[in-house]
Amino acid sequence: MRFLMLNWRDPKNPLAGGAERVSVAFMSELARRGHTVCWFANDFPGAAREEQLDGITYVRGGGKGSSVIEAIRWYRRQPRFDLVIDQHHGIPWYAPWWCRTHCIAYIHEVLGPIWNSFYGWPWSTLGRKQERWTHWCYRNVPFWTPSESTRTALLAHGVREVKVIPNGCDTTPLPALEPKPLQTPLRLIAVSRLAPNKRVGHAIEAVRLLLDRGIDSTLTVVGRGDAESQLRQTAAQLRLDSKVTFAGGLPEAEKNEQLRRAHLLLHASVREGWGLNVLEANAMGTPAVVYPVGGLVDSTVDGFSGKITHAETPHAIADECAALLQSPATYDSLRLNAWKRCADFHWSRVKPIAADWLEEQASRNRIA
Repeated sequence: MRFLMLNWRDPKNPLAGGAERVSVAFMSELARRGHTVCWFANDFPGAAREEQLDGITYVRGGGKGSSVIEAIRWYRRQPRFDLVIDQHHGIPWYAPWWCRTHCIAYIHEVLGPIWNSFYGWPWSTLGRKQERWTHWCYRNVPFWTPSESTRTALLAHGVREVKVIPNGCDTTPLPALEPKPLQTPLRLIAVSRLAPNKRVGHAIEAVRLLLDRGIDSTLTVVGRGDAESQLRQTAAQLRLDSKVTFAGGLPEAEKNEQLRRAHLLLHASVREGWGLNVLEANAMGTPAVVYPVGGLVDSTVDGFSGKITHAETPHAIADECAALLQSPATYDSLRLNAWKRCADFHWSRVKPIAADWLEEQASRNRIA
């Protein structure tokens, strides 16, 4: 069978993130099964027009506002695909109206409030309205998404068919759960792209609140992004230069070691498709304290594998951290459950499920 992924970014794009990581995992599984897999993405400086990596053929062309046209031009010169995967990141590729074969929509989250993190009025309002209108236009197209939270949001926008397949994690869990008493100084960690919608500043503010309560705490920030300078300024203004460490983007082994050492992962994002770094932390025996938002309420089971705050505020994060410090038995239980649960989401279990479904979709009759 022949599969085509349409995604604004590919894994070599400097702006690539978690969405591209999981997309590569799913597409490489199709390639491993002997299928032809292509991936069309935006061009970027220094990129090859076409290259093959791990069985996937990457084709690049155009940029914002032009890559759809470039994709159509390229597509018309290709043999027929059995399935086109139209991956949405706020704006779709409109593939159902030009691909002339079966098409599914792949979406990690309904952006909703994320528009407000990047754009002021009126663009944020226009973005949200455009997104909702797009989902309505795609209402008869099957959607694929990693969380029940996103499924609920899509159904509310009129979409009729949504398949939920959780994202996988390639982090190998610790072979045994080593002792890690929850004691001061609390070792906290935030792992994400440093962007406004990730709200890493809330984790930094939570450290200040914990210190003000007499609870010695440190925070390691892993990741890079446009918001880094602003976050460093926030830490300086809160007199946290000795308590907050910006580690930058780390290789997987070093990142995992930081996660293993930490007592808690803090995740204060506006919204997530799933929250891959929650499972990565869990694999290292580290539970998470997360905000009550889409995606994070799916990757974390409140009171079982981690804690979901009662509100989206730094005070709520500090409250949960302080409460756990007073209940070592609860913390140990969260660690154990999180470590055990993450095995259910290892790629070895998730990829076959997704590949089977994608093959089923590719077998559907061609749309005229």
